[in-house]
Amino acid sequence: MKAHIVFDSAYGNTKAIAEAIAQDLRPIRAAAVSVTDFNPGNLSVGDLLIVGSPINGWRPTPKITELLGQLGNGKLEGIKAAAFDTRVRFFIHGDAAKKMTKLLKEGGANIISAPAPFYVQGTEGPLRGGELEKAADWVRSLASALEQKGAP
Repeated sequence: MKAHIVFDSAYGNTKAIAEAIAQDLRPIRAAAVSVTDFNPGNLSVGDLLIVGSPINGWRPTPKITELLGQLGNGKLEGIKAAAFDTRVRFFIHGDAAKKMTKLLKEGGANIISAPAPFYVQGTEGPLRGGELEKAADWVRSLASALEQKGAP
């Protein structure tokens, strides 16, 4: 099994979370890759696909939305998946992770986690204190879900 952490990032915050997730997923072969560099042909049955995006106009970025659209119609059958977003802590905001999770599920992926939000300071960041630790906790929950589903 390989883990593909695919992200889009405007100011580097989503990239930082994606890289932390890839690092924390060891010993699984994991790599964080920009959505522009990701090759969907590298996905194999049994792999883990994690998708991350900043909230952009109340939703994932257009590049992430386009990728997930290409992976629709059952192309994610046999793939385990999860999604996260980066956002400003505000009384009202979008939920890109929830929208990405819905698209992953519509593509046939087996969703192994609730969508995860990670918070930035201001509109450009940096990440708020404790968010990388929160990402490590999320990875532990992903690893537990993989074990329960019989993944190596």
